[in-house]
Amino acid sequence: MANQKAIEKKKSEVSALAEKIKEAKLVLLTDYRGISVDDVTNLRADLRKVNAEYKVIKNNITRRALQEAGIEGLEDLLVGPTAVVLSTEDYLEPSKAIYEYTKKNESYKIKGGIIDGKVMTTDEIVTLAKLPSRETLISMLAGALLGNISKLAVALDQVRIQKETNE
Repeated sequence: MANQKAIEKKKSEVSALAEKIKEAKLVLLTDYRGISVDDVTNLRADLRKVNAEYKVIKNNITRRALQEAGIEGLEDLLVGPTAVVLSTEDYLEPSKAIYEYTKKNESYKIKGGIIDGKVMTTDEIVTLAKLPSRETLISMLAGALLGNISKLAVALDQVRIQKETNE
């Protein structure tokens, strides 16, 4: 009877994780070998700030949850210690947080993941994480637009001055 309870518990874990994966904008699989408990605690705190969660889940449960969620292509990554990073709100900021963490901790690795339902390789995730934040991109665009508007205003003013001197 205890076996049946354990099986039911695992089934509910798989279903709950599958639902989270379906709702998530970001699912990262990471290798956490070689990091201390303090490091994991700090990483979890950093991820909470960007509305993401960090969980260590058995590979078998993760594999079954991915199957239940209809995600294929990550099965080979579920080898060795694997932590799962989930975010339902944003994919860029949690990706950046994990990437920054991997730069400080050489033993911590991004294995791969899912962004907006698309399976991504480590390189694709790192490339995305290197992009400037949304706010930075908007300010860069605004600066470029203001620069062009300023040039236009100067050019129009020069035309006005030229016309006044010709009259």
